[in-house]
Amino acid sequence: MQSEWSFEVGLPRHAFSVRDAARAGDVWRAMQEVAVEGSTRAGWPPGRYRETGSAFVMRSMTVVHDREAVYGETLHAKTWVRRFRRGIFSTREIRITSDRGDIARGSQEWVHVHAEKDGEGILQLAAARAPASLSDAFPVVDLDPDSVPAMPAFETEEAAGTSAAQTGGFEFQVWHTWMDPLAHVNHPAYLDWADESVSRAMADAGMDPAELVPVAEKVSYSKGMVAGESAWVRTRRVGRVSADELVFDHEIGCGDTTCATVRTVRRSGAPRFAQLLSST
Repeated sequence: MQSEWSFEVGLPRHAFSVRDAARAGDVWRAMQEVAVEGSTRAGWPPGRYRETGSAFVMRSMTVVHDREAVYGETLHAKTWVRRFRRGIFSTREIRITSDRGDIARGSQEWVHVHAEKDGEGILQLAAARAPASLSDAFPVVDLDPDSVPAMPAFETEEAAGTSAAQTGGFEFQVWHTWMDPLAHVNHPAYLDWADESVSRAMADAGMDPAELVPVAEKVSYSKGMVAGESAWVRTRRVGRVSADELVFDHEIGCGDTTCATVRTVRRSGAPRFAQLLSST
């Protein structure tokens, strides 16, 4: 039985900034499409999940960006399942490359759920063991253990002699037109919101947000956000990997509930980027 799937992928024009560089959130969307295509090639297209009441929701995802994708280049994707614990927790690895070399490496932690509408027609999701026909379709294989993405080590603000970080962020309402097939906000949007928070801080400081370059990020999810909720993003700088690579922690939630935590590592050629969201 096949355990690895390789194919070409593409990024749409709207995934690229004014620099013609792909945004991090859109690289995540490409990885989601890679996961769907890999599943489809294994005999589990989206329609079969719906028919059987099975689904996967994101638990956490880590991505390391080796270089930015540029518009028009052919991207090559490879995916496999590295772990499948208790028939519930699945770890999928994704690699995206181009003729220029590695683009991004992603590790996705999925939770298998049973999806069923209640008496009022509202979709309910509950963690459940995947049917054997599903788990058997994805033989576990550790193809490339040395390339599993990991967040880089960094120097904390205190170690760098910097005082407590200032806090950035914003508030917004979750749109109905953002709902995905499981009736909640799709997981890459949380990364969009984290980068928007840093971008707004850059703009407020007179820097060009388009100069923000993704290095690495990890998002952990605890509660899905749904349409109509009043949401918030809170961002603080927590350290630096190097002189021009900063580390930010973000909380994203609604009301008194934190729905996701995000750590991003970002760099920029902007002269004042090293001082962003910090007090010295």
